[in-house]
Amino acid sequence: MANIKDLAKQKELFTGGHRGCAGCGAVLIARQVMMAAGPDTVVASATGCLEVVSTIFPYSAWNVPFLHSAFENSGATISGIEAMYRSLRRQGKITKKLNFIAFGGDGGTYDIGLQSLSGAVERGHNILYVCYNNEAYMNTGVQRSGATPKGADTSTAPVGKVKKGKEQYRKDLTAIMVAHGIPYVAQSIAGNWRDLTSKVEKALSIEGPKFINVFQPCRLGWSYEPELTCEMGRLAADTCAWPLYEVADGKYKITYKPKEKKPIIEWLKLQGRFRHLSKPENKPLLDDIQAMTDKNWESLLKKEAAV
Repeated sequence: MANIKDLAKQKELFTGGHRGCAGCGAVLIARQVMMAAGPDTVVASATGCLEVVSTIFPYSAWNVPFLHSAFENSGATISGIEAMYRSLRRQGKITKKLNFIAFGGDGGTYDIGLQSLSGAVERGHNILYVCYNNEAYMNTGVQRSGATPKGADTSTAPVGKVKKGKEQYRKDLTAIMVAHGIPYVAQSIAGNWRDLTSKVEKALSIEGPKFINVFQPCRLGWSYEPELTCEMGRLAADTCAWPLYEVADGKYKITYKPKEKKPIIEWLKLQGRFRHLSKPENKPLLDDIQAMTDKNWESLLKKEAAV
């Protein structure tokens, strides 16, 4: 398990001075992932918030080799880098063990980049893919994505007289990755550094493709006070809106169980994108979201118990 004193001794591989918003969860995730990964790491990143704020020419917040790829192909890019590394090792031109990590937002992972990610893990590349999931296309105007939850107000699924935000439930990408049969899949949050860094360390100790879906509060698209980012992440876990668990070789393990499962409204009411759910006329929609949250949590408990 990650030790805070050991992590604090690490050289900063993702530095300050980037252009992330105040309270940005993506830069917190990147910094903690890199602290756990260490300097012998190569990073690829899809176009998105993290890439835009950290690599404005001629500057970079990354103190490791970094390759920016297009919105849709971070998985393919990191695959090619890892394949080249294996070739160089076979030729005896390199002996050092390296980590290969790809980052992508939910737009570049759930939607545009899903084919690239799926191909990378199906081929069995020794990589870790980290999705910083802020539940919309935040970089381009807060459009809904496949990760956007039901009822959320976005620029392309707005709240109005006819509709009450996005009408569909979000895609369960973590389950899709589990279905690929890869050795390690996990969910974590911005706001629980020990859970995230421990999962990164565990993933990088395993040979083969790995995937971690990290819930990333976005103060811009979610409309909350920037100092609440980590609290928003922890509330998502306490309400079971975003359970923390891992699936290693097909075996489920819940890594955080709230002592008292809070109602979903405790998380929703802090976000401007859900302010309409507090109105009496929208109680049926709120009840529907709570029921699905409860159903998903019970399903996860059963999967863990079945091990």
